[in-house]
Amino acid sequence: MDIEGRMILNRFQSKADDITIERVINYPSGSQDYVPYLQQLSSLQARVVLLSATEEDADHIFRDAEALNLTGEGYAWIVSEQALTSAYVPEGTLGLKLSYGTNEKDHLADCVSLIKQTVTDLFNGTLTQISDTPNSCKSTSSFWQAGNAILKALLNAKLEKGRTGQIAFDSAGDRLNPVYFFQNIQVVNGRKSAENIGFYGNPKVISNALEIDESKIIWPGKKTTRPSGINISTELKIVTLESVPFVYTRKMTESDACNWDRNERLCPLVNETTGIKEDYCCWGYCIDMLIQIADMVNFTYSIHLGSSGEFGSYKKVNKTGEKKWNGVIAELISKDADMIVAPLTINPERAGHIDFSKPFKYQGLTILVKKTATESKLDSFLQPFEDTLWILVALSVHVVALVLYLLDRFSPFGRFKLAKNNDTEEDALNLSSAMWFAWGVLLNSGIGEGTPRSFSARVLGMVWAGFAMIIVASYTANLAAFLVLDRPEASITGIDDARLRNPNEDFKYATVRNSAVEMYFKRQVELSTMYRQMEPRNYRTAEEAIKDIVNMKLQAFIWDSSRLEYEAGQNCELITVGDLFGRSGLGVGLQKKSPWTSKISMAILKLHEKGNMEDLDNKWILEGRNDCPEKDTTPATLGLTNMASVFLMVAGGIIAGIILIVIEIAYKRHRGLKDKELELARNAADRWRGNIEKRRTLRQTLQRQREEQERLAGLATKKPPVEGNGSALGRGLGPNGGQGNGYGLSMDHTPPRVGHRLSYTEATGGLMYSPPSYRNVTHSATINNPVYSDKSTEDNFV
Repeated sequence: MDIEGRMILNRFQSKADDITIERVINYPSGSQDYVPYLQQLSSLQARVVLLSATEEDADHIFRDAEALNLTGEGYAWIVSEQALTSAYVPEGTLGLKLSYGTNEKDHLADCVSLIKQTVTDLFNGTLTQISDTPNSCKSTSSFWQAGNAILKALLNAKLEKGRTGQIAFDSAGDRLNPVYFFQNIQVVNGRKSAENIGFYGNPKVISNALEIDESKIIWPGKKTTRPSGINISTELKIVTLESVPFVYTRKMTESDACNWDRNERLCPLVNETTGIKEDYCCWGYCIDMLIQIADMVNFTYSIHLGSSGEFGSYKKVNKTGEKKWNGVIAELISKDADMIVAPLTINPERAGHIDFSKPFKYQGLTILVKKTATESKLDSFLQPFEDTLWILVALSVHVVALVLYLLDRFSPFGRFKLAKNNDTEEDALNLSSAMWFAWGVLLNSGIGEGTPRSFSARVLGMVWAGFAMIIVASYTANLAAFLVLDRPEASITGIDDARLRNPNEDFKYATVRNSAVEMYFKRQVELSTMYRQMEPRNYRTAEEAIKDIVNMKLQAFIWDSSRLEYEAGQNCELITVGDLFGRSGLGVGLQKKSPWTSKISMAILKLHEKGNMEDLDNKWILEGRNDCPEKDTTPATLGLTNMASVFLMVAGGIIAGIILIVIEIAYKRHRGLKDKELELARNAADRWRGNIEKRRTLRQTLQRQREEQERLAGLATKKPPVEGNGSALGRGLGPNGGQGNGYGLSMDHTPPRVGHRLSYTEATGGLMYSPPSYRNVTHSATINNPVYSDKSTEDNFV
């Protein structure tokens, strides 16, 4: 490369920030064969060639380039002024030509005039003499004293009206405001000619100007449209990642194949650890979009899954200051892939290293949580009151019942005092009735009996009724609030929730590591606390985090709204909370300055315009959603789960009643035996008392008969008595109050002794007296119509 070529290269490297120099090829001047050097161009992606060569070298270079088909359609050659004059310069070549560059006389005249003016100014100034110049420029021992002064004077010299225009120089010695003509080699009437298509620089102004009429340019291959300047391969390598619903994947079996009717495409995965290649099939939102874009832009593609499974982030490597990208973005930067077709978020960090298409979907960030449905506990009907209040209410019932009993017991107007009156029909208020009254008032049940009678007790009863009314009304209102109006409250309300900003150990939230969401939290200063909390907990994939949300191992997952809304639509247990934040778009990632960027963007805009993107949303995101109940639309209806505890309470009451009735029956049986024994004892006592009464009556009867006999005996003394026995006429009272006469035996006027038997005879209607036997002689006497008779069986008496 000559000096002029190096100057051109330096200018491009220092001035053209948006131009990438793919390769610099140095060739030996004066060579006859440049094929090995030109073959390097065919392997490059760049199709714009800058050539700095002499006319002789250019002849050989252009001949060899044409033989290698490097001067045809798709290429652009920009050459120096000397190469532009080559006889073999191809059609469509561009070059610069200095104004008046071929008129050597005019340039020599301007040069002599400028030097004359400079020398005159030097000798009119401080320079009085010029010393001898050094013999060699390589020697460092000698120094030309006048050299710096002469160079400075030449740089400051200015010729306003030269033959080639204004002449002035900058600090580097380059001519200021030169006029260059842009020339294009065209074939006119079978002959090549250099046609002016524009110019660079304007002698009438100080600043440079550029003007090119592109419509006059004929490009290689006789094309009138500007070539892309880059070798665009139509076989693109696409990298993607599994991310439902944008990209689904399934592993292929030996006898399996991807279903093209379902828009499935082969997407192999190379295991990052083992290096083993596994075949997968991919389909979904992004695959459908890729198929449509490929048809519109006309390219073929091969898809593979990212081996890292991550989108990528910009991080330091091995504790050094150097930062590198990882994930699928690293594949794009290293040119292992031409395009990323996945739900790739557009953000400033990525846009500085790769190109993005226009967004194919706009979204934001949101938070996924599991619904906290109201749990219907067995004690849910007790929720309106605290435990302390329930204890106080239960205690109040028994205290009031006891006080009511005491007031009615000791009041002079209570039932206990009035119960002695035969006129009162009400029973006295015992403790059991007082307890029943207190519970009945509290539970608003009818009180049919056992109400207080005294004024003092009734005053307390009215106060207790008021207390019960307030308690019941408060309980009813709170029960309605708990069971009807209460809504399941989301665990968090949004990104500004205090549980996210000031988390505790029991509340865990996370995102996906090496993702755009992680980078968003990292660069937001106000979210730095959240980033530090999430960093050690972040997941490798979104699928793992969503699974832990369902299993309650993770309380909140922060991710792209489109994905999380899809998950919430598929699983009614999940819900997105809060407003969207960190709004962004999803785009197709391409290599920096990729020629496909504009084409892909135009295709995406056309898909939006035609409504194809909306169709993809309906097909992959909106369709198949479960009909989850809307929240906070209508009041909740009480179900069995809400009131199960009340039914269990009733069941408990029934069971308690059954248990109590069994206890009552057992108690009654036990008490019945005692009562039977007591009844037998009472009957025996009553029978004994009856026997005693009978004996007493019999003694009285016998006593009266004896007295009567004695009286009759007194009358009989007037007649001679019969020894041994005698008879007497007696009178007696019948059982019906009648009177009768009878005969009796005189037994020496002695009363019956032990062993005598007195029996009742039905036939005679009287008593039979049987004395004990003496000497085998039986004595008997019959007392007809005794004063007292008993039809019972024989009774022994003393």
